[in-house]
Amino acid sequence: MKEVQLTIKGKQTSVEGEVNNIEMVTEGKFYEKRGAYYIVYDESEITGMEGSTTTLRIEDNVVSMKRFGSNTSKLTFEKGKKHVTEYETVYGNMPIEVSTSKVDIDISELGIGSIDLAYRLDISGIIESTNKLLIQMK
Repeated sequence: MKEVQLTIKGKQTSVEGEVNNIEMVTEGKFYEKRGAYYIVYDESEITGMEGSTTTLRIEDNVVSMKRFGSNTSKLTFEKGKKHVTEYETVYGNMPIEVSTSKVDIDISELGIGSIDLAYRLDISGIIESTNKLLIQMK
């Protein structure tokens, strides 16, 4: 397991055109297990998910994101595919649909590199947005 510095940049655009950008620099852990890379970090107030821990699993051009804590979710990003899951909040569960258009992974076994994602979210058929997420690791 290796300590890494993560720079996380996210951009969310609602169907109405409202743009929300976040940028966070944090410490995390990087390791390899059974042919997959893992990145683990704690969320902060900036992301609105303070008190949650995020684990990314990277394998075969698929990124799985699991969050545990105040909000619990599992999102799967696989280019050209749609994945449906449950988003658990203190207010109840909501179905969430993730349609991924871009998955660019460039990570070395040294824990250096980046993950670049573009995807569309549909939460309960109510909230729709297009999203970009860039995670850089060193």
